[in-house]
Amino acid sequence: MNRIKIIGAGLAGSEAALQLADNGWKVELFEMRPQVQTPAHHTANFAELVCSNSLKSKLITTASGLLKAEMKILGCKLLPIAEECSVPAGNALAIDRELFGKKVTAFIESHPNISIHREEVTELNDELTIVATGPLTSKNLTKSLVEIIGNEQLYFFDAIAPIVSAESLDHDIIYCKTRYDKGEADYLNCPFSKDEYYKFVEALNEAEKHEAKEFESEFFSKIDFHFYENCTPIEELARRGKDTLRYGVMRPVGLEAPKTDKRPYAVIQLRTENKDKTAYNLVGCQTMLKYNKQKKIFRMVPGLQKAEFLRYGSIHRNTYLNASHILNENLSLKNKLNIYIAGQLSGVEGYVESILSGLLVSNILIKNLNSNLLPETTISGQLWRHLITENKNFQPMNANFGLLPSLEEKIKDKRLKKEKLAERAIRDLKKKILNTENTEKK
Repeated sequence: MNRIKIIGAGLAGSEAALQLADNGWKVELFEMRPQVQTPAHHTANFAELVCSNSLKSKLITTASGLLKAEMKILGCKLLPIAEECSVPAGNALAIDRELFGKKVTAFIESHPNISIHREEVTELNDELTIVATGPLTSKNLTKSLVEIIGNEQLYFFDAIAPIVSAESLDHDIIYCKTRYDKGEADYLNCPFSKDEYYKFVEALNEAEKHEAKEFESEFFSKIDFHFYENCTPIEELARRGKDTLRYGVMRPVGLEAPKTDKRPYAVIQLRTENKDKTAYNLVGCQTMLKYNKQKKIFRMVPGLQKAEFLRYGSIHRNTYLNASHILNENLSLKNKLNIYIAGQLSGVEGYVESILSGLLVSNILIKNLNSNLLPETTISGQLWRHLITENKNFQPMNANFGLLPSLEEKIKDKRLKKEKLAERAIRDLKKKILNTENTEKK
């Protein structure tokens, strides 16, 4: 019987564990939490979502929606669980993250082919291993990886947004609306006047930030301090220009107030954290401000004057490897063939992309899957190719239509073009899988 060690029970590790175990492999799953916690996690649950509770759009005309559709065809284990734990969020798949974590943990704990070890792994040996420790890989294991791959490892920093209590919100000011009224009105909107907006930006610019104390050790002393663009703190965006926010994360277009039908000067949206709608996440408000400053500044947001903070935003380390230089096509390390890398550590960015990574690595091992079996017309295939194609300036990648080759026909309408790209991807993937299955039967 095949045996494997998986380090890390996040999204990628959990997906890989369930895939392998369901195919008869004996899985030794190691998770250091709660014995060793990270700066960002709050529970001991497997597959805990940290920065947000959204798995992005369900629409197949979006890159994330198409990726999820492809993953379902590939037999993903976690997406059906996520759908069972969904909360209202318009066209997005947002989930009750505590419920989701508990369900995934229960599935894994009850699986007869999975043995769970709640302990930190500090070094890599010659066992067949999947490393899926994520962007907060422990210092000791990071050292072990560096010894294998050299100094081609990259680091960046990430920030998460605050969560506030629903009962502390002022609904005389805040209104329900999804942008352009597409889907259900699942988002709450905090509308700014021009004066309120510029006072908010000024406060962000003047506020004191947390310092990266975690990185003062000798091991991290030479790391450059920078952010991945998709998770840039709101105060960093504010410093780029006084109008940066209202043309970005606080864009009011399509969010006209229902009572007046007038567009605010800027808007901060709130997205529910759970099915009971007792807690809301401040969308786009990732921050590294000190807690007392967060309380003061975010209470400047219209409708949040008396906000009760259930979780403050925070900064944490986000680690990934220079994948295109150090990974083989099968996502194993060139310098140590028994070690496979999955999840954000490999250089995919995003929750769904991390699940995909665990799905890919496990299927590589189970079915001897190779990248040619995933058409280049698919998001999943192109994300895999991104990790293994030589790139001098490798950066984490999330799902986007820019990864896909152009259509043969020229289509100017953007929505129609995305529909055609999605139809082609699904058609090609189903055809490839069907042909592969027929070949295997013969």
